[in-house]
Amino acid sequence: MHLDFSQLPTFLIACVVVVLTPGVDAFLLLRTSMRAGTRAGLWALAGIHTAAATQVVLVISGLGVVIARYPAVLTALRWIGAAYLLYLALGIARGLLRRTPVDNAEVVVDRPFRQGFLTNITNPKMLLFSLAFLPQFIGSADSPAAQLALLAVIFLGLAALWELMIVLAASTMGRRLRRPGVTTALDAVCAAVFLTMSVGLVL
Repeated sequence: MHLDFSQLPTFLIACVVVVLTPGVDAFLLLRTSMRAGTRAGLWALAGIHTAAATQVVLVISGLGVVIARYPAVLTALRWIGAAYLLYLALGIARGLLRRTPVDNAEVVVDRPFRQGFLTNITNPKMLLFSLAFLPQFIGSADSPAAQLALLAVIFLGLAALWELMIVLAASTMGRRLRRPGVTTALDAVCAAVFLTMSVGLVL
């Protein structure tokens, strides 16, 4: 079995650009880790990458192509994802209006694995990204599936490493900056981001 390793330098550069671009995952991990600590952040990270790995497996197996051919499926996923992000945004906003104490926060920090998983599995962008991005680096490999699997492992590994750094840094900052003004500002930013991305998915 021949794999085309000549594609890796360009692929790694592209991965770094994609991974460092902030999105829902980064803000979810940031808020969860700052408010609930390292363990909750790691559970959210595990949920995020369980969903991402599931979508990548769909792409490698060919099911992702089938799903992408049916606009109704992608539309349904988009609306579900938008609704879930809206739910998170409204939950955070409700906590802000009620001035919920940090230790009693329930939205996002509650069941972090589930939240990380749902924010990703209901977002068709990762599926479409995998369908459009990974195949560009198959090159001369005689086994496209094996090449895609290698690329997926590298991409998810880099993403997990970067997001682990976010979890550790955010949980450390959370212990030092657990003041009402800081957590309120963080909640406001995250609510705005989730709401914006919810609207973006709908549009």
